Amino acid sequence: MTSIIYHPDYLLHETGNHPERKERLLAIMQLIEESGINVRKIEPEPASIEQIRYVHDPEYIEKVKYHSEHEIPLDPDTVVCNASYHAALLAAGGAICAVDLAMGGGDGGGNDVDNAFALLRPPGHHAFPGRGSGFCIFNNIAIGARHAQQSGLERVLIVDWDVHHGNGTQLMFYDDPSVFYFSVHQYPHYPGTGSAGETGGGDGRGYTLNVPLPAGSGDAAYIDAFEKILTPAALEFDPDIILVSAGFDAHLDDPLAGMAVTTEGFGKMASVISSIAGECCGGRLAIMLEGGYDLHALSHSVLTVLGVLERGYFRRKKRGVTLSS
Repeated sequence: MTSIIYHPDYLLHETGNHPERKERLLAIMQLIEESGINVRKIEPEPASIEQIRYVHDPEYIEKVKYHSEHEIPLDPDTVVCNASYHAALLAAGGAICAVDLAMGGGDGGGNDVDNAFALLRPPGHHAFPGRGSGFCIFNNIAIGARHAQQSGLERVLIVDWDVHHGNGTQLMFYDDPSVFYFSVHQYPHYPGTGSAGETGGGDGRGYTLNVPLPAGSGDAAYIDAFEKILTPAALEFDPDIILVSAGFDAHLDDPLAGMAVTTEGFGKMASVISSIAGECCGGRLAIMLEGGYDLHALSHSVLTVLGVLERGYFRRKKRGVTLSS
């Protein structure tokens, strides 16, 4: 069974007239309910301060708390309210919960789980160790990656298909050969990073792989990147778990970018990643929501990905793959 991680307190992060608004999650949850898809809903606990400190400076964590209490924006794009600190801790906790589910092979209710989709808010991949940016407060997927390693896994593959390059995530692991960061994104576009020449530094050289695509790129370009570039690199890296920064703002209907990926295209990308997970790491796969700002495109794309995860799980069960190895 695929699990979705969601907490109603994510809606308390009030942003006003802003693209990253609570209606995004409301639209997703409504469509999931209407669809009748077989997923288990799990509410996470907030991440601890120690877990946030896996990737963030202590001074920055205190700054987030202070800015939230006084409703001072972290930057012009990253607004907060008095509940934002709590929501951000819960978002990081949701990433941790998704990783735990993918690692453990069960949800505690007698159901096998080898993948999970964390419907998080606020998003995270633009957050740096010492500052938030681009709607992001804490870097959820980076915290999830370090949690996986703290829990005994060694190699983590992060796949980022958000239309915006995950500059915060890349920076956190740029010198680290134990975390392979792959990003496909519109380029040049916000935040301006993610050129093909950015491949890692020091011991991490070769463990960052960017595929910058021009505006107007659609399903064919993305699937080509996943099949011809990501797949061989992932198989060579042989990860113990795969984490996905799943932004849906590369959709052709999204107002904040200029790509042309369809709802079905996101499903095809998820299918490639699910296959890699089945081959490399016993199906261990945790997906974290990032961007996506057209409510219809976002909700239907998420539902499509959930359907792929569910079908992929049953295919692996039928083949007798050990999901918790």
